[in-house]
Amino acid sequence: MLEELSSRLKNIVSKILGKATIDEKTIKEFTKEIQKALLLSDVSVKIVLDISRRIEERIRREEPPPGLTIREHMIKVAYEELTKILGESAPEFRIPRNKLTKIMLVGIQGSGKTTTAAKLAKYLSDRGYSVGLLSVDTYRPAGREQLRQLSEIAGVEFFDIPSNNPLEIAEKGLNYYNGKVDVVIIDTAGRHKEEKGLINEMKMLAEYIRPDYIFLVIDASIGQQAYNQAKAFHEATPVGGIIVTKLDGTARGGGALSASAATGAKIYFIGTGEKIEDLEYYDPPSFVSRLMGLGDLKGLLRKLEALKISEEKVRRLKELAKGRFTLEDMIQELESIKKLGGLYKVLSMIPGIALKVDKRKIEELEDKIRKWRVALDSMTLEEKINPKIIKKSRLERISRGSGIDEHTIKEMIKQYEILRKMLKSSRRKNLMKILSRYSNLNRLLDYE
Repeated sequence: MLEELSSRLKNIVSKILGKATIDEKTIKEFTKEIQKALLLSDVSVKIVLDISRRIEERIRREEPPPGLTIREHMIKVAYEELTKILGESAPEFRIPRNKLTKIMLVGIQGSGKTTTAAKLAKYLSDRGYSVGLLSVDTYRPAGREQLRQLSEIAGVEFFDIPSNNPLEIAEKGLNYYNGKVDVVIIDTAGRHKEEKGLINEMKMLAEYIRPDYIFLVIDASIGQQAYNQAKAFHEATPVGGIIVTKLDGTARGGGALSASAATGAKIYFIGTGEKIEDLEYYDPPSFVSRLMGLGDLKGLLRKLEALKISEEKVRRLKELAKGRFTLEDMIQELESIKKLGGLYKVLSMIPGIALKVDKRKIEELEDKIRKWRVALDSMTLEEKINPKIIKKSRLERISRGSGIDEHTIKEMIKQYEILRKMLKSSRRKNLMKILSRYSNLNRLLDYE
């Protein structure tokens, strides 16, 4: 998710929080560093100059609100101005349960539309909706087969018939899904690099399908060129929105997001990775807060609400809070974070911790967790409950049975002991101190 821009913004925030005094030179450096970060993310020069001017003027003119230091006020001003150029507010996205909601995806060839259809299906399925996928792309037979395969990964239904008539496929597909699912997502043929052909195709299909939502899928790598596509699309349809894909693999994502937002079109979702679950609802205040390392508690709560938490899970969480847990518990808790998008994403959403997250180290830890699970499966119940009994002979047996080296197994046991002691000790209070440092700022950013 715009890793380069995020890294630069986090460094800017860390520097300001560490400054002993704030003078004119500090304000100018703060503004110039924000300028550089945005320009390197392909945001247009005009937008960058406007935002840096507003940030500088507001810092000089405004008094910090009660409870905020001048440093925190500078961060708040930057946050608010960045939010303005990236969309300001989240769009309303509601799906009724009493009728079939039709979502149609359109886009230029290569924008990631087919993959996005499956990601959106997974996103909605995880939130309790029954979803069906349908492709009316008759120009690229492999695209329909790709969507069928992706539907299996997403765990949703896919409908297709042997036909080269997109309207016939649409008619039979909608009849099939009507009364059977809550949502049908319709993937359409990609157009070449020309907005007019894309809009004409969209209008023809939309007249027949009558979708509740039409989403234009834009590849973030096109940067500021997204403006023309988004503008033409926004003017052509009253029920349209944008999905920006591939934000993880390009330095031009800031340009694509700001250009799309500048047209007045609403960005509904962003693609943040290659996995089927790497699609996020686009809430600009939350997004900017995460970019700056201020956390995203609202986004984390949305992810948590999407999970079905059993009574057993609640009981186990209470036990964990008291420091009473086994090796199995530790691995299960670490593995469950994958359902929230991975350890790195979760930590980047927590205020106070987000600034200190090292992505490379987190990825190394996730690789270790996979190995720990394999080793754990070769342990007895007694060893999982009380790892202290694992001495040389047991260690050799577990290593032979799992194929995991002894050093990795020892490391797992060591991390378990550290975590167990931490949960029991007063060091939990230190975490609360870190979080409280940001509480005033987060309150003003509407994170409570």
